[in-house]
Amino acid sequence: MIRDASGMTSRAYLSELFSLDGRVAVVTGGSSGIGRAITGALARAGASVVVVARKEAQLAATVDELTADGCRAAWVSADLSTREGVRAGAEEAAGKFGEPDILVNCAGINLRPPMGELGEEVWDTTMAVNLEAPYLLGQRFGPGMAERGYGRIIHITSQQAHRAFVQSGAYGVSKGALESLARSQAEAWSPHGVTANTLVPGFVMTPLNTRLSSDPERVAALAARTMVGRNGVAEDFAGAVVFLASGASAYVTGQSIFVDGGFSVH
Repeated sequence: MIRDASGMTSRAYLSELFSLDGRVAVVTGGSSGIGRAITGALARAGASVVVVARKEAQLAATVDELTADGCRAAWVSADLSTREGVRAGAEEAAGKFGEPDILVNCAGINLRPPMGELGEEVWDTTMAVNLEAPYLLGQRFGPGMAERGYGRIIHITSQQAHRAFVQSGAYGVSKGALESLARSQAEAWSPHGVTANTLVPGFVMTPLNTRLSSDPERVAALAARTMVGRNGVAEDFAGAVVFLASGASAYVTGQSIFVDGGFSVH
């Protein structure tokens, strides 16, 4: 084991920086894709994690895998497309391990008809899940985090928050607004120890991207545009989310951090 001049081991130093022991995390959309990888990363870093999503079978499988590894995890089935569903899910989640120190908003809906065919129903559903649910959850948990002096709010957004392509539609609008929400949350609560940031994926092969991932030529073209030469996988987000959830990121707030293999700067 490597020791520094003070005698501290590298393991102890890294634990002091990044350990989530004693923290409670709530992860929406945490039973599939990027959200499931984030759930696993937070739990294995020491947090007690509550996974919130709709499908009970996926939720149970996610939690069973984590508890089998010795992690502390629970799940809540909730409909995040309605205010009542969000509020009920939030209360049930807080009842599992206590009020959360970490909130990760990963649940999303990806409905992108051509702009000329975009109707009010798709618009309303997209905004409810992708923007209003994170807002309501922030309002429920953010003030408590500020009162306790520690909190981490992390949103998962999209390249469409910054540029329009592949029919951004209402989805891009919702993700752009979510990044603005993070900045507003940071302004309100960062003086009290609560950071708010977003992680911006590149193209990641997840169920949310079925429309694109089912086209091999498009998948290859996206990989070619990415500086590291491949498309993303869900596990690429583990290190970034543990950093943003931990004490190591105390001076990082209101930021959009791209985890995209250089896709956005190509």
